[in-house]
Amino acid sequence: MSESPRPAARSVRMIDVARLAGVSQQTVSRVVNGHSNVGPEVRERVERAITQLRYNRNSAARALATNRSMNLGVLSYSLPVHGSTMVLFGVAEEARRNGYATSLVSISDVDPGSIRAALDTLLGDSVDGIVVLAPMSAAAPVLTGLDLGVPIVRFDQGAPASSHAVSMDDALGARLATRHLLDLGHDTVCHVAGPRGWMASDARRTGWLTELAAARSAVSAEFATDDWTADSGYRAGLLIAEDPSITAVLAANDSMALGLMKALSERGLSVPGDVSVVGFDDMSEARYFQPGLTTIRLDFNEVGRLAVDRLLQLMGGGPAEMLPAIAPELIVRESTAAPRRRG
Repeated sequence: MSESPRPAARSVRMIDVARLAGVSQQTVSRVVNGHSNVGPEVRERVERAITQLRYNRNSAARALATNRSMNLGVLSYSLPVHGSTMVLFGVAEEARRNGYATSLVSISDVDPGSIRAALDTLLGDSVDGIVVLAPMSAAAPVLTGLDLGVPIVRFDQGAPASSHAVSMDDALGARLATRHLLDLGHDTVCHVAGPRGWMASDARRTGWLTELAAARSAVSAEFATDDWTADSGYRAGLLIAEDPSITAVLAANDSMALGLMKALSERGLSVPGDVSVVGFDDMSEARYFQPGLTTIRLDFNEVGRLAVDRLLQLMGGGPAEMLPAIAPELIVRESTAAPRRRG
């Protein structure tokens, strides 16, 4: 079900204090900076508003000196997804280290109307720049060429390198995973694909197909999914369990791999004895799966850091060099092994 975009809790701004106290922003700044030309009654109202709203005086002083709100906007799609959640954490932490607060607006659809409304909400909060965490194929055309008066940096997962977007080399990650399984002796690799419309799904599928072609391996079965959940992986696992020719599987993320492994176990198949499984993302729980999950590690915190650093650079008028895609890493655990013939 779609819902209107709405901002999460945000930092208190000088204008909020001014409105509560019934004074101008200039009066608030004079109180914050200790100027004497403010009457005692007005000063008391401002001080009460500052205390009530828990206003950060240090941020106020810096905002006054730099003529900035010291607030960065974040537009995010589908926070329950592991990668998006970790990137958001990285953005908030890097913003905080640089003295900025963050205002979040989440959207449930990536249609032009929802994106535009979310951006308008952030601009209404007087943000100095915006990070967009909506790595969907449909979002890119809407965001390209927008002139909002503030810089925008996107997270375009799996997309080519860009000067205004941070990317990860998901295709290379899928190639590393596929090559690992082929090197163990599997004739080919099955793929449980991510949901359609996500840049990561497209890139990971491309990497899987590219590596099979490079190894001259036949393209194995591929199972489509509707979302990134363990339930999707479980449903695919029930089908994989019925096909004795499948000995190796690349799941598009770790949650799917978890559901897949559960389905195989319920059907009396062992991992990796009967089927080797590789996940993607290296979520913090992956090492505690039974068995521990071989997966592709992606540094989502680094995405957040790079996005804020590039945004601050653009805000300062600095040059916009190309941002190379963040490299993945293969993490080998106990869920993969050499194949044996399934009965």
